[in-house]
Amino acid sequence: MNRPLSMTSFGRGEASHGGTTWTVEVRSVNHRYCDVSCKIPRKYAPLEDRIRKEVAGQYSRGHIDVMLSYSASGAEAVNIAVNLELARQYHRSLQALSEALALAPPTDLGMVAAFKDVISVAEPEEDLDVVWPHLRAALVEALDNGLAMREREGAALKEDLLGRLEALAATAETIESQAPELVRKKELLLKERLDNLLKGVDIEPSRLAQEVAVMADKADVTEELVRLRSHCRQFSHFLDLDEPVGRRLDFLMQEFLREINTMASKINDAGVAHLAVELKNEVEKMREQVQNLE
Repeated sequence: MNRPLSMTSFGRGEASHGGTTWTVEVRSVNHRYCDVSCKIPRKYAPLEDRIRKEVAGQYSRGHIDVMLSYSASGAEAVNIAVNLELARQYHRSLQALSEALALAPPTDLGMVAAFKDVISVAEPEEDLDVVWPHLRAALVEALDNGLAMREREGAALKEDLLGRLEALAATAETIESQAPELVRKKELLLKERLDNLLKGVDIEPSRLAQEVAVMADKADVTEELVRLRSHCRQFSHFLDLDEPVGRRLDFLMQEFLREINTMASKINDAGVAHLAVELKNEVEKMREQVQNLE
């Protein structure tokens, strides 16, 4: 099993024994929990728990629909029984109505046969312990085919996510490289504003340095960038794990957005705001992909 796995899949399996062919289809889509829905003929309802157990062995998350159908051939496929006594009673009742209402006597055999329970069709009883190994073979084939599809899509999602992660890290590095220059620009802007306000009045250098230091501290995004790089490393690490990681990746997406929003509000620069929007767009695209991973 190659992870990460997508939660979207379709698989089909078939098995035959003793004139009966069982067909199983398994379809899955993304879901927060493992939600299994079985649509099976009533005669096989006692096997539902076994079917669910097999499905749970391959899925930890997702909405999974299991559809079972079968076809039987040969003389023993069905048993047809005729209730002659019931047919006679229906016929006598029709004759009584005919006489009472002065209508023509009933002569249509189809009319009598159409009444409830005159002709019944019953399927022969099956030993479910004998049926199960063959039905399970069809189910396992469907699950395996679905797993192959989940692996292929999971590999494609991983490749896409790693590419976007690289782009996100590169944009974060751009912001980091621009941060010192942005602080210097803010310092010059602060001095210019003070000069305009005070009109040449001398200001103590220490006081100015203190204000600049406070401003620089407020605009410092080192902490956010460090956490962002850490999240990128964790994200890449989770993608290499041989276990379900969709929920952890989804949590990291929230943390990415938290750091990006904080960083944009601290620097408060038009250029950085534009880069922050790019980062958010990239994270949102990643989040859409992540939500389809198991």
